[in-house]
Amino acid sequence: MVLLYIIFSVYILAVNFYAVILIKTQREDYGGDDKPAGDGKLILTAILGGALAIYVSMFVMRYRLNNILLMIILPVIAVLNVWFFFLAFRSGFTFFVVN
Repeated sequence: MVLLYIIFSVYILAVNFYAVILIKTQREDYGGDDKPAGDGKLILTAILGGALAIYVSMFVMRYRLNNILLMIILPVIAVLNVWFFFLAFRSGFTFFVVN
């Protein structure tokens, strides 16, 4: 059981680290312009668990702040991520185990 907690914690950290690196590389590649390339990667990374890191990184690095789609979707996905992580840790991952 402890192994599941460790694996899940490492997964959360890895996805959030990737999210910050993704924002940094996209900002460097596009020079901070508002180009539509990369929205798919950002949303997929957010759904996989990195929404909070993407949202905070966008403000810290001042990247695509006037994109209304990302400013609405990312907080919603972040709340769902935090809720899912909370449920997973609280339940002891019992909904993942098949009897």
